[in-house]
Amino acid sequence: MKRFFRNISLVVLLNLLVKPGWVVLENIVQDRLGHAEFGLFTALSALTLVLATVSDLGLTHYSVKRVAADPAFLTEYFPTILPLRGWLNVAALGAMLGVGWVIGYRGYPLLLLGAIGSSLLLAQYGQFLRGTLQAHQHFNTDAVLSVFEKFLLLGLVLVLLPLGLTLERYVGVRVLAAVFTTVLLYGLMTRLFGRVRYRWQWGQARMVLRETVPFAVITLLYGVNERVDMVMLERLASPTEAGYYAGAYRWVDAVMMYIWTILPLFFAKFASAVNSRDEQRNLLWFGQRVVTLPMLLVCAFVLFRGEVLFWQFKHSTSAEVARMTWCLKILFVNVLVHSFFALYASLLNSTRFVNLVSWLVAASVALNIGLNLVFLPQYGAIAAAWNTLFCAIFVSGSYVWLVHRRAGVAVPWKMLGQLGAIFGLLCAAWYAMQTYLQLPWLLEAFVAGALFVGLIWGLRIVRPAELKQLRQRKTEA
Repeated sequence: MKRFFRNISLVVLLNLLVKPGWVVLENIVQDRLGHAEFGLFTALSALTLVLATVSDLGLTHYSVKRVAADPAFLTEYFPTILPLRGWLNVAALGAMLGVGWVIGYRGYPLLLLGAIGSSLLLAQYGQFLRGTLQAHQHFNTDAVLSVFEKFLLLGLVLVLLPLGLTLERYVGVRVLAAVFTTVLLYGLMTRLFGRVRYRWQWGQARMVLRETVPFAVITLLYGVNERVDMVMLERLASPTEAGYYAGAYRWVDAVMMYIWTILPLFFAKFASAVNSRDEQRNLLWFGQRVVTLPMLLVCAFVLFRGEVLFWQFKHSTSAEVARMTWCLKILFVNVLVHSFFALYASLLNSTRFVNLVSWLVAASVALNIGLNLVFLPQYGAIAAAWNTLFCAIFVSGSYVWLVHRRAGVAVPWKMLGQLGAIFGLLCAAWYAMQTYLQLPWLLEAFVAGALFVGLIWGLRIVRPAELKQLRQRKTEA
C-alpha cells in the first residue's frame, strides 16, 4: 500500500503541473477563436470521444485486468491483440465520419471531424499501450507518460499563438502531438517487454472479443453519458451554447482528471484482489479518502468563487461569463457526486457485476438524452448541466446499492457521513465569510483552506497514527 500511495502522489503531482497550464491555454484559444467556432470544435471532439470506444472494445481494461492477474497473457495474446487494435482504429474512424454525415455535418466540419478523430484514435491507442505498464505496476513510468502528450501539445500551441491561431492550425498540432506520443509509447513498450511479433490467430481474437464485450459496452455507455450533451447542444441549440458549456466543462474535465487518473490505479488493484473481499474493502475505504477529500475544497471554491476562473475571457460580455459561471457551478455539484461514488464503479467493473453497471449507465444515458431532447432547445447550456447532475445522482446511488447488497463489500457509511459533514461545514463557513467579512477572493480561499484542514483533523478523517504508520513504511521502503 505504501508504494501504491507513493505512485498516486506522483501521478497527481504531474497532472497538477500540466493540467492547469493546459486549461488556461485552452481558455485563451476559446477567447481567440470565439464561442461559436470553439463550440463546433468541442462538439466534434465530443462525438469522436463517444465513437472512439469502437476502436477499443474494452481491450484496454480487459488487458490491464488479465495482465495484472497473469503476466504471461502479454506474451501469448498481444501478437494478436495489437494488430486487432489497429484495425479497430480504422473501423472507428469510418464510424465517426458516417455518424457525422448522418447527423448533418458536411464539407469543412466533416473534414475537421476526420482530423480530430484521427488524433483521438492515436491517443486511445497510446492509452492501450500504457495499460501494459499499469498492469505490471510500472506506475511511475505510466505517470510520466500520462502527461507527456499534454506537455508536448502545450508547447506546440504556445508556438502557434504569436504566429496566428486558427481552428485548422489548432487541430493540426493536436494530430502532430498524438502521432509523436503514440510512436514513443510503442517504442517504450517494446523496450520494456520485448518486441511483439504479430501472429494473427482467429481463435484468440474471437475469444478476446467475446470476453471484452462487457468492457466495450460499459466504455461506450460512459462515453455517451459524458459527451452526448455537447453534441446535442450544438445540434439542438447552437454552436455558441455549446461554446458556453465547453468553457465551463473544461474546468470540470481538469478537476475530474484527478479522479480519472487515480481510478485506473485502483481498478488494477481491485482486479488483483477480486477473490478477497477484505482486501477490496480495505482498498475501498482507503480510496474513499484519497479520491474524495481534495475534491471537497475544490468544489466549495467553485460554488462560491467560480467566476474568477473565467478571467481570461476578455472578448466575452458579462452576460456570457455569467452564463458560463452558472453552468460551472451546477457541473461542479456533479463533480462532487463523482468524487464520492466513482470509486464504487471501479470496484464493480473489476468484478462479475460489470454487466449490471452497463445496464445502469444505459438507463442514465437514456434518461439524459430524453431530458436533453425536451429542455436543450429552449434552455441550452444550463439545461445540459442540470440534466448531467440529475443522471449522476441516479447512477451513483445505484453503484452504492450494488456494492453493498450484491458485491457484499462493506460501505464506509460513517466515513461518508464525516466527509459530507466536512463539506457542509466548509460551505457554511464560506457563506458566512462572504456575508459578513467580504474578503478578497484569494484571502477568502486561504482561510477556507486552513479551516478545511482543521475540519479534517477535528473529525478524525485522517488520523495521526495512520500518518505515522505511513511514514514508517516509507522509511522501510
